[in-house]
Amino acid sequence: MKRGSKIALSVVGVLTIGGGVVVARVLGSDGSADIRTVDVVRDSIVKKALAIGNIVPDIEIEIKSQVSGVVGRLMVEEGEYVEAGEPILEVMPNPTPIELADAKRQVELREIDFENRRRGFERRKELREREFITQQELDDADRDYGRARVQLQMARERVALLETGRVRIDNRNIEGVIRSPIDGFILELRVERGDPVVPLSNFQEGTVLASMAEMSNLIFRGTVDEIDVGRLNEGMPAMIKIGALPEARIEGEVYSISLKARNEDNATVFPIEILLTDVHGVSLRAGYSANADIIIERRDSVLVIPERLTEVVGDTTTVTILGEGGVTEQRVIETGLSDAINIEVLHGLVEGEKLVEPPPREIS
Repeated sequence: MKRGSKIALSVVGVLTIGGGVVVARVLGSDGSADIRTVDVVRDSIVKKALAIGNIVPDIEIEIKSQVSGVVGRLMVEEGEYVEAGEPILEVMPNPTPIELADAKRQVELREIDFENRRRGFERRKELREREFITQQELDDADRDYGRARVQLQMARERVALLETGRVRIDNRNIEGVIRSPIDGFILELRVERGDPVVPLSNFQEGTVLASMAEMSNLIFRGTVDEIDVGRLNEGMPAMIKIGALPEARIEGEVYSISLKARNEDNATVFPIEILLTDVHGVSLRAGYSANADIIIERRDSVLVIPERLTEVVGDTTTVTILGEGGVTEQRVIETGLSDAINIEVLHGLVEGEKLVEPPPREIS
């Protein structure tokens, strides 16, 4: 259905906007009418989802101690590169006088018990040779003798740890010098000289002394809104923008999407990880805030119009065309991909046609 009205045309200005869309202002002969038009152009349209997060190391390690004490020496600085096995800091033993005295008294008690068990075993061994006792009684004495020997060794090792901070157990050195487990950079030193150190054990997490990472393997780790997560798949390309480096454009690829959501600021989001496939020579640091545009679908060299110029009633989409002589026509079109700003036109328009933009609403 067509509806037309003739207008005397006089073009007063032309403005080029993003993507080659042209806007023209058309005035009536009496200067009262104000019609703006937008050209149908051929351009690219990209549908994407936004993820918000940070640039972080793929693996970050927390360094802890197996011995208690206080921090003695710091042997590295933050940002320094260290190789596996190099010393990071030293934990010095710092027992209270009561702890040290109690440990030494335990050694004395264990020595007495060990000697008594040894003598008891020797006596039972002689009695067994004369067949005055059973083999079971000899085995029991041997077991008690062995247990006393182990308990004495443990008491002596505890004293050594309290006094020197190092001991050797089962061909393994346990010492207060904390060494790097990997090749990497020291991200953060979380203790100062003299700070107390709680050891790592099965019953306590222990004091975090430092954190480090291998900085050549950085990733984007962030979250995506629940509205978008259903359209995402692993392997989708992404463009990452660094807040502190506005000119940098980092290419990436979706690596993992969490199966479980979490709540942040009253919003439901899903954790996501994106591998950095090409940083284009940009020097990145751990902790940079970043946004990732995940490319869901892309179409190039297609007819594009602003989505705000379409009118949808049921399953029918229409636009208003400005033809020759100022005649307007309402035309049904078929649309395709949308990025929420522009929309692809599949049928119904040709490149160069002009769409009439509705006048702005007046605020009374």
